[in-house]
Amino acid sequence: MPIPHPAARRAAGRPLKCSPAIFSWIIALGIFCLSVYTAGAHQVSDSFLVLQITNDQIIGHWDIALKDLLHARGVDPVDQKLTDTHVWDPEKELKGADVLSRLKISIDGAPLEIKPVDYSTELYNDGPYAALYFEIALPKDPRSLEVQYRLFFDADPSHRGLMRLQTGQKTISAIFRPNAATQQFDLRNLTFTQRFFDFIRLGVFHIWTGVDHILFLLALLLPSVLRRQAGAWEASSSFRVTAISVLKIVTAFTIAHSITLSLAALKIVHLNSRLVETIIALSVAFAALNNIFALFPDFGWVIAFSFGFIHGFGFANVLSVLGLLRGNLAVALIGFNLGVELGQLAIVAVFLPLAYKLRTLPLCRAGVFKAGSLFITALAGIWAWERMFDLKLLPF
Repeated sequence: MPIPHPAARRAAGRPLKCSPAIFSWIIALGIFCLSVYTAGAHQVSDSFLVLQITNDQIIGHWDIALKDLLHARGVDPVDQKLTDTHVWDPEKELKGADVLSRLKISIDGAPLEIKPVDYSTELYNDGPYAALYFEIALPKDPRSLEVQYRLFFDADPSHRGLMRLQTGQKTISAIFRPNAATQQFDLRNLTFTQRFFDFIRLGVFHIWTGVDHILFLLALLLPSVLRRQAGAWEASSSFRVTAISVLKIVTAFTIAHSITLSLAALKIVHLNSRLVETIIALSVAFAALNNIFALFPDFGWVIAFSFGFIHGFGFANVLSVLGLLRGNLAVALIGFNLGVELGQLAIVAVFLPLAYKLRTLPLCRAGVFKAGSLFITALAGIWAWERMFDLKLLPF
């Protein structure tokens, strides 16, 4: 049934009231915008630790994002030319942050000395990393390895330390976080499946902190509680139809990004990271513009599927950097992808019932659907410009 125009409602003596539901929606939107700003102000923080055990030593290297090292000493990375790697001294940055005091490695309960041997700068998708190469003398017949990782946890609880441990033909990974800062490994019986749930948590963490992925999903979901009729958006009259529309969008996005996530993580297909990140930003803008101009009003699932392939390459960065062997990567890939899906479903579970309940309110359609889509378009457009030309236009 078409929704009467607000003017007709007022003429009929039914003034538009600002119900508590409107305030709930505005508060929810405000919290989300705040989360966007917070996540953007300090992007996902990861470091990559590799330990390779040989007969008589541990050979390792530790890659730490330059932006995180700058944050640690109170310097705002926004004001720095991070891509000009010639002006950065990785040894100075790593020693200045005293990173070695945050990493302790023990064998059979005895602490070992970490001996730095070299420093370099490495480039990843999210910018330059300072790399520390080190060696550790290994006692004979080691049985148990303990790693204590406490980098940045005091200042940034969202930081994650991603570790690859290799001994002989066996390779496993571990994820360090504030409540799992110390972990032990039985060198005689490395079981990768014990780390499966770590990768589920990592997948949830990355979808919830991947603001561009979240905005793409929300831009596609916004019109799911509406329908296009006679050139205008009207409230959907059926929750079943709305739920089916949401299911189609989420399923299409899941299938598409799962394919490219797998191909990229297995290193079968590789795309330039700047190209991937730029197209991701453009996909967000396109999905939001589609809400405003109704280019493809009934084909949100097609947009989700088409651009989902590109988003999969964005998800794959973490698993690619870990460089797992294919047998071990399968477990990590399944766990990580499952975490991404659980993170998506949590977003949908909050969005869908609230959006459906408020779909008939003109203020929400104008203020949330249209204004929200314009905001997403503008933000994504700036992201695309920044990523395309390696600029920093926003303070977050």
